[in-house]
Amino acid sequence: MRLGVLDVGSNTVHLLVVDAHPGARPLPAHSHKVELRLAQLLDEDGAIGPDGVDRLIAVVRESLEAAEDKGVEELVPFATSAVREASNADDVLARVQAETGVELQVLTGAEEARLTFLAVRRWFGWSAGKLLVLDIGGGSLEIAYGIDEQPDAAVSLPLGAGRLTAGWLPGDPPDPADIKALRRHVRAQIARTVGEFARFGAPDHVVATSKTFKQLARLAGAARSAEGLYVQRELKRESLEGWVPRLAGMTADERAELPGVSEGRAGQLVAGAMVAEGAMDLFGVETVEICPWALREGVILRHLDHMPQP
Repeated sequence: MRLGVLDVGSNTVHLLVVDAHPGARPLPAHSHKVELRLAQLLDEDGAIGPDGVDRLIAVVRESLEAAEDKGVEELVPFATSAVREASNADDVLARVQAETGVELQVLTGAEEARLTFLAVRRWFGWSAGKLLVLDIGGGSLEIAYGIDEQPDAAVSLPLGAGRLTAGWLPGDPPDPADIKALRRHVRAQIARTVGEFARFGAPDHVVATSKTFKQLARLAGAARSAEGLYVQRELKRESLEGWVPRLAGMTADERAELPGVSEGRAGQLVAGAMVAEGAMDLFGVETVEICPWALREGVILRHLDHMPQP
């Protein structure tokens, strides 16, 4: 069947169309993305404003048209931290459903972590052993650990690159004092969770997903995306530690000129790099391997697992 997954994230609304059936690897057929940056559209009360809701509805309609054009038989729509944590989330969800017919399933942070972990496990297989998975989104950081398909521990922290940029780094380039304050905040938040994972022992394999980690790995010399999914890509902490101050000293326009950095993500790359560096440092990780599968693929795999076998 042709399955569509509509991901209303903190940065983008992304429709991923795959050809899939239970027991088989989902094959990407089409991708439709719009940068909405919901995490940065919240007002002082934490609500998504009327303009933001109107834009979201327009993008969902556009995604529905794209899904129909591509012959999608079933659409699985979900939303993550930006909608989940908006003070008017119920109103937003009701308007989206009333005006588009799409009922967004709001994932909890722990569900995001578990589904991303599932995707990583299926990608690397059982031979990868105990996995530690790090995923930096626009609104949150997910961390999961385990040896099975369901992690033994999974947490979500409000340390997304978009959220932190909007709340902590107003300058372009950011003020050094703001960088220092954000570094303290990020590390204090992550440090609270380290003990929860340490009791399970050292992982056999540390994996990172998300656009932020992919861009940081590319800066550090990893292969371009054009070289395909199956090229191994890594990010070393030593390299990342060298890049963080360099990125912090640049404007967003200057960062956008770097290899692999998109214009839309350049503004929040400093915050994302600080979260990546903090997580790798506090968890004692020297190298992460980049996984091309993440939350969307996890949602697809779970959906296929629950479909009746032919």
